[in-house]
Amino acid sequence: MIKDSIITFLWSISPFGEAKVGIPYGIFHDLNVFWVLFISILGNIFVFPIMMFFLEHINRNLLRWHAYKKMAIWIARRAKVGSGDKIKKYGFWGLIFFVMIPLPGTGVYAGSIAGYIFKVETKTAFKANTIGIIISSLIVWGTTLFAKGLA
Repeated sequence: MIKDSIITFLWSISPFGEAKVGIPYGIFHDLNVFWVLFISILGNIFVFPIMMFFLEHINRNLLRWHAYKKMAIWIARRAKVGSGDKIKKYGFWGLIFFVMIPLPGTGVYAGSIAGYIFKVETKTAFKANTIGIIISSLIVWGTTLFAKGLA
């Protein structure tokens, strides 16, 4: 149980799946469904401060290297194209909507980058990302419970 809980948490902070992978992993490894929801949301929320620290402090120094700069510009463009219209038009609500969609390329990583690019105040971006994470996690949680026959 401890091993699967740790793996669920790690999937939830991973940029390769976030809670969209952590929740199904935990449920299909027979962890308590409410525990899975809790640790997956917690892990996914934990990403935001890490991303903000990275974007505000480390990213600036890494932009000196051409290969990193090229990759960072590609990621920034992707985040801008995927979320730009929603965030410009709807602000806080647009960021929530962007983060809450449980599809690849959306979520707290892209939401953090989009908030940073569009200069959304950190507290506001954190609230929007958190609400989006909770909604997305509930969607994935319910879908996974239904798929496993528990709902």
